[in-house]
Amino acid sequence: MTVWLVRAGKHGERQDFALENGYAVIGWGELPDLSLYGSPEELKAALEESYPQESSKTISHWQGQLWAFKTKIMNDDIVALPLKGQNTIALGKIIGGYEYLTNSPNEVKHVRRVKWLVPDMPRERFDQDLLYSLGAFSTVCSITRNNAEERIKALIEGKPSPIILPDKPKEMQSEAETAEYTLPNLEESSLDQIQKFIGRKFKGHKLAGLIEAILQAQGYKTEMAPPGPDGGVDIIAGQGPLGFESPRILVQVKSSDGPEDIKTIRELQGIIKKYGADHGLFVSWGGFKRSVHKEKDQLFFNIRLWDAGDIVNTLFHYYETLPEDIRADLPLKRIWVLVQEEQ
Repeated sequence: MTVWLVRAGKHGERQDFALENGYAVIGWGELPDLSLYGSPEELKAALEESYPQESSKTISHWQGQLWAFKTKIMNDDIVALPLKGQNTIALGKIIGGYEYLTNSPNEVKHVRRVKWLVPDMPRERFDQDLLYSLGAFSTVCSITRNNAEERIKALIEGKPSPIILPDKPKEMQSEAETAEYTLPNLEESSLDQIQKFIGRKFKGHKLAGLIEAILQAQGYKTEMAPPGPDGGVDIIAGQGPLGFESPRILVQVKSSDGPEDIKTIRELQGIIKKYGADHGLFVSWGGFKRSVHKEKDQLFFNIRLWDAGDIVNTLFHYYETLPEDIRADLPLKRIWVLVQEEQ
């Protein structure tokens, strides 16, 4: 069994289709059916014809990924799909060979059938080295370093992670397999490191304190419930000198690493009406289940949803205005990196 990283678009534009229809999907929509090509050389020639503006190096890299997607991924292999805009990774099992779709949305053409076993595994449950591998910049590559196959299988089965084994030498791996070593997504890896640090440093009530500090930096007057049972409300926030002005919001904060379901969101909706608040903010460090994301648009004018990724992105915006004690507990420094292209 091999674990394969298969992304679903630079901005995750094909990930909903993938999860809802049971597919691993990739881009390269200008290419025809990959079954037409009987060798890597034929596929490379087709890429050169379809993408004449690309460099020889890029074409060769794409060729390795596409050929792996078509021929090297086997039934029962595990596929990992990091979900854009969510703090989760979908894990599934390949159950079919390569297919070319002719009538599908979002330019979905090249697919493999998948049984999604865990569509919303929180990133927090992955060790940092696995997240680094899953942050490889390629659209398709195998994840092999540090006994990744057995460790991810254990995650799926809810078992303790096995002992990390030494890597096999890089020279024993193909171009598609070595991509996790040579093309890391530095931004994604950095965000994972920051999220893990916050997850350790701001557990329980401390996470609510961090959220309160962010809201205060946004201009809200706040009141935070003390540690212990809170009746579903961790923070009350409002605008104006006394906090009486709109928007007046209720905030619920969950610091566990498990995703929340739609039931808890609906409970907050009821509490909003009870308090006479305008809106709600539901903060779940472990993210949200698919049942929540399916209703996200319906919740837009009523409740905002923040997972770990949303917390970190908002934190970056207001970091310089946060209290000194929080910045001391969470020391961050801005850096610049070169942006790579992704299919």
